[in-house]
Amino acid sequence: MIELGFLITLNFCRLEGKVALITGGASGIGKRTAEVFAQHGAKVVIADIQDELGHSVAESIGSSICSYVHCDVTDENQVKNAVHTAVQTYGKLDIMFNNAGIVDPNKHRIIDNDKADFERVLSVNVTGVFLGMKHAAQAMIPARSGSIISTASISSYVGGAASHAYCCAKHAVVGLTKNAAVELGQFGIRVNCLSPYALATPLATSFVGANDEQLEAIMNSLANLKGVTLKTDDVANAALYFASDDSSYVSGHNLLIDGAFSIVNPSFNMFQYPQS
Repeated sequence: MIELGFLITLNFCRLEGKVALITGGASGIGKRTAEVFAQHGAKVVIADIQDELGHSVAESIGSSICSYVHCDVTDENQVKNAVHTAVQTYGKLDIMFNNAGIVDPNKHRIIDNDKADFERVLSVNVTGVFLGMKHAAQAMIPARSGSIISTASISSYVGGAASHAYCCAKHAVVGLTKNAAVELGQFGIRVNCLSPYALATPLATSFVGANDEQLEAIMNSLANLKGVTLKTDDVANAALYFASDDSSYVSGHNLLIDGAFSIVNPSFNMFQYPQS
């Protein structure tokens, strides 16, 4: 029994001794990932612009293993400072999760879209990821190891699921992921991204204009995989896989967390069984 308990503990602490920096870590996917990483033994730095919320999350996780730093990911000095804070506080950086992201106003027609809104989305969702990769790499290259993870979207794979700016930005995240994986592999650094189906987060509900329950009902009606609802836990656990040694030979990958939604063409109406 003692040996079994010891093995369970080892298996549970999949990030023991590792240090993670999570942008957009004050809410939604970032918040849940910070909690999961800490549960698995990591020291976590939350970077966000929501200061009150960020401090609250860090305190709830525990001040001895989690801290907060203000960071606007469009500002290179602030991203550099966030990485520096992680290294200064905990001695190194093993995991960078570029999760911060925004959406623009929900305008379906391209002729109604504003250039300023388009550029704002790209600034956060693409340039912010680029800066996170750049400065995380500077911290990881000397150690010749590390895992860089970014949040993409099913909009990185299919059209018609979000705005023009958001779809463009998430495709760009996949491109950055592939290029960085090729370059940084020589230093033992893995680079991957996650592409979840829509789930109830503050970002998604604000874009759709619905509350959590309404959004879940809409997305479940459109989903391919029935009987289960995508939650932040599912994305956080996927990030845990990329952050841990379980994925030690996985790099350059865009992991779709969408219950096969993005590979289905529903217009064919194949495989329809009678409803019992």
